[in-house]
Amino acid sequence: MSVQESVAAARAVFKSGTTKPLAWRIQQLQAMNSMLVERRDEFTAALAADLGKHPAESWLTELGFLTSDIAHTLKHLEGWLKPRKVPVPLALAPARARTVLEPLGVVLVIAPWNYPIQLLLAPMIGALAAGNTVVGKPSEMAPACSAALARWIPEYLEGAVTIVEGGVPETTMLLEEHFDHIFYTGNGRVGRIVMAAAAKHLTPVTLELGGKSPVYIDESVDMIAAARRIAWGKFMNAGQTCVAPDYVLGTDAALAKLAKELPLAIEDLYGAEPAHSLAYGRIVNDGAFARITGLLAHDLADDAGSALVSGGSSDAATRYIEPTVLHVDAAAELMAEEIFGPVLPLLTVGSAAEAIAFINERDKPLALYVFSSDERVRADFMEQTSSGALNFGVPVAHLSIPGLPFGGVGESGMGSYHGQLSVESFSHHKAVLDKPLSPDTLSLIYPPYGAVKKQIIKRLVAPAKKARKS
Repeated sequence: MSVQESVAAARAVFKSGTTKPLAWRIQQLQAMNSMLVERRDEFTAALAADLGKHPAESWLTELGFLTSDIAHTLKHLEGWLKPRKVPVPLALAPARARTVLEPLGVVLVIAPWNYPIQLLLAPMIGALAAGNTVVGKPSEMAPACSAALARWIPEYLEGAVTIVEGGVPETTMLLEEHFDHIFYTGNGRVGRIVMAAAAKHLTPVTLELGGKSPVYIDESVDMIAAARRIAWGKFMNAGQTCVAPDYVLGTDAALAKLAKELPLAIEDLYGAEPAHSLAYGRIVNDGAFARITGLLAHDLADDAGSALVSGGSSDAATRYIEPTVLHVDAAAELMAEEIFGPVLPLLTVGSAAEAIAFINERDKPLALYVFSSDERVRADFMEQTSSGALNFGVPVAHLSIPGLPFGGVGESGMGSYHGQLSVESFSHHKAVLDKPLSPDTLSLIYPPYGAVKKQIIKRLVAPAKKARKS
């Protein structure tokens, strides 16, 4: 089908009314779950081909992540969809007020390449559960996964989801169509293009973008455990995770201890030679490989002021970049943009207050990770910084909690999803008021306004309080 035909097909199914019953929504989620379980081997092979992902990591961060999300949604969906009662003011009594969730229509989901299955299907779970139909655009930069999704989704989710494969031309054509919600995961540059296209139709958008997610660490924590967690969150998927730790801030003393432990943590995770580890991924394509190695080479030049702690090697033929840790200053090229690769800069600050100031001078991050046992430090980061998420003691793991919203703020995105919030994000919250015609209590406030009605209105509607004089 052409782009236009794909959108028209999704629109026709939605207009038929078949998507609104709870039974249809449950059926789609069950079908998606069956697809993930029954085609697990095909999807796992595709993830290995595109990104070198180990089967265990593919299940943890992609397929199993999705089946858990589906199970959680199926368990709670009926309750989430129930109308919610709203108190009615005395002036309108007797009456009943409630909010009702209704589907928006046809949703466009544009997915990235770094988690090509999870980040296409996770938004779809919420969209389908909310009673919408979906047009999905998998990333052309993960061609094996795109082909697998295009192969199996029509078989398991016929009518509910249509898939459009291709690159920039196909995405551009999709953005010319009218959708009822657009969900985009990717970078800010394309996010602006998506938002501009959506504005032509006044289409609401969810933008899951990225940015540099910082870590702050001090000497109060178990440095061995902290190093293992930071290394796990950073080097998973070869650093190609939107919420991966991007750089670490700490005092000289704290970073000296961390720099001692990080190479040991990396060896624990991936062995003495990560190139031979089946658990360590590869960079997605030659362009991304060249960008990351170029940044690293620039900052490791003799006059750049950086110092290598561990790693640094690479192999263009296999798109392998060794897990790398290095000391940098704020002027380093690695500090100018999201790294999105297995390179972890360490940057010295004088205190937690200086770290907070450093973070606040930059775009609001998608995630912020604090490793400190000092309650005052933890409170300062909570109260004085803004980020999509704030984690104490662990990176990345907040994504696995369906009750927590996942989304950015400012340059790192707008809107959020996961769990109940996914259903709400893809729904219109319709206000419903039901007031009987008899008794007609509104006659008490109809004009004309005599002395009695003025007194009634004064009693029914609380007067505004005068502001106190300072």
